[in-house]
Amino acid sequence: MSKIRVYELAKMLGKSNRELLLMLHDLGVDVKTHMSSIDTETAQLVEDTVRSETSDETTEKKTRPRQAATIEVLKVTKGSTVRDVAEMLEITPAEAVKELVEAGFMVPASAPVNEEILLVLSEAFCKDFDLVNAVVEKIEATPKMKRTVFKGNNLQPRSPIVTVMGHVDHGKTTLLDFIRDTNITSREAGGITQHIGASKVFLEGKEIIFLDTPGHEAFTSMRARGTQVTDIAILVVAADDGVMPQTLEAINHAKAAGVPIVVAVNKMDKANARPDRVRQQLSDHGLTPEEWGGDTIMVDVSAKSGLGVDHLLEMILLVAEIEELKADAGIAPEGIVIEAKLDKGKGPVATVIVKQGTLNQGDIILLDTTWGKVRAMLDYQGNQIRIAGPSTPVELLGLNGVPQPGEAFTRVDNEKIARDAISQKDQERRQEECGNVKRLTLEELYVQMQEGVVPQLNLVLKCDVQGSVEALESSLQKLTTNEVGMTFIHKGVGRISESDVMLATASNAIIIAFNVRPDAKAKKLAECEGVQIRTYDVIYDVIDDITAALEGMLKPLVREEITGQAEIREVFKIPKAGKIAGCYVNDGVIRRNSKVRIIRNGIVSWQGTLSNLRRFKDDAKEVAAGYECGISLYNFQDFKEGDIIEAYELVEEKRYLE
Repeated sequence: MSKIRVYELAKMLGKSNRELLLMLHDLGVDVKTHMSSIDTETAQLVEDTVRSETSDETTEKKTRPRQAATIEVLKVTKGSTVRDVAEMLEITPAEAVKELVEAGFMVPASAPVNEEILLVLSEAFCKDFDLVNAVVEKIEATPKMKRTVFKGNNLQPRSPIVTVMGHVDHGKTTLLDFIRDTNITSREAGGITQHIGASKVFLEGKEIIFLDTPGHEAFTSMRARGTQVTDIAILVVAADDGVMPQTLEAINHAKAAGVPIVVAVNKMDKANARPDRVRQQLSDHGLTPEEWGGDTIMVDVSAKSGLGVDHLLEMILLVAEIEELKADAGIAPEGIVIEAKLDKGKGPVATVIVKQGTLNQGDIILLDTTWGKVRAMLDYQGNQIRIAGPSTPVELLGLNGVPQPGEAFTRVDNEKIARDAISQKDQERRQEECGNVKRLTLEELYVQMQEGVVPQLNLVLKCDVQGSVEALESSLQKLTTNEVGMTFIHKGVGRISESDVMLATASNAIIIAFNVRPDAKAKKLAECEGVQIRTYDVIYDVIDDITAALEGMLKPLVREEITGQAEIREVFKIPKAGKIAGCYVNDGVIRRNSKVRIIRNGIVSWQGTLSNLRRFKDDAKEVAAGYECGISLYNFQDFKEGDIIEAYELVEEKRYLE
């Protein structure tokens, strides 16, 4: 009997995965996730049920009953989560997540809100309210990488591009080697090689492209340059070791990149393997397994024996299908550099992945720092080819210089356009270097806050031991309030590396180093990029500095302070000058240009600014109690004897964290 996946049936029936799973449970069908398979007889039963439910609802979508809201403006501040927005819309987080899943966003309620998510929620829920506008105030909690916008009228499925990430000695290389060896022996011709820094794997007639570049380094360098190349991240975690510092770093980089994560729980062949413990640890860091009701696929594998590897590859293809990875081969080619070197015999050589369009031998391509005419292209086997379509890794010869990993390339019509573009970019780069652009420092936070730039503090935290990380994170998190907060872009153990500096550069973060120091390369890079590294040996010093920074981000308290009162005893008419109030200062001091209010019979009748203050015929800066003076006000001359002129100042007071 043939089978069909739950998610495939959901797509066919126009239902969300969650809705279909609930329906199957109501029908008594035992399924756990949207990737489970059901037989065609059950699928037909579900289809008949859906048709009967929707037969009398052809014009209106089935929604939950809601009451009219009184919100007119929805304000979403930086760092807000899906749960926060749901509360503003007076709906449950589950409803918001459900709507996002239907729109293609596999995010939990704790995920930071971005503009796309806000748009989905606004369109889905705000139309039922009297909501006229949605105001967004710097909503990106963590700066995201720029994802490729796929263009064209003939979008076709393309091969997924996968990066393997994880902690040292957890089996990343062993897993890749097994995948390559399996595919070499399972096919008549070869096809798996590290010739150009990328591997192509075939499964059931479909291709998967594996990047051989170390995962976290690739993500960091790409992120620092604002580009995106990876479609899926494979997180390798050893079942006998669990989540380690580089595991967390890999998770942070993958989340920052905005790509789906598939977890490979490796070393299942070992006697002390504890996969449930690994799942629990990953759940604590936001990756909840599907079998536990989450949205993260986790596969138990053994890279040494090959246990579960085929299932892992199937899951990669499944995620690729869910992500609907498509590209148009007929448009102008665009792609990303993943490696580059200077070869003595070949000259500059760049390994690139064509993201969309078709790259041909002889094309003139433009990158961020160089350009060139494609003299030759080598495929993943080292064979010379003339064309390369979407998701194809190739080695290019013919560039005029060595590009940096992460640079994007496009095709241009002629050499003159390429030369002029590079010349313009070089000039802009020199001007930027001369400008000596500075990154954010703690002392600048208050100024930034006044400009509405930094409602939240971004930190990269590195310590000598894991205990220090947990203690510092716990202490610092307690400092946050509803008005100010902080985001830990990354937390880890060990010296500060170039990867940390590049992540801080991309996220405009400050690096907090507790009992650790940067290496020479990281220090040089931080100086070049203007990233601030604060080193500490005492935990209280860290807390004091961060407290001061957060207090500087608080809006000051504006307090009114009355400086003096004067009674109008006589009103004079001066030619060309209008009316002047002859006053006697009863209390305090009246200063020139003070803010004042007129009090008549105990009621404030006017507020404004004092324009002129005189003692007899001379201008005066201030007049103290017990003296007479003449006062004129801006745009007010309706003086009456007995009125009280009250002078006051607005004083800003620094606020402190409670």
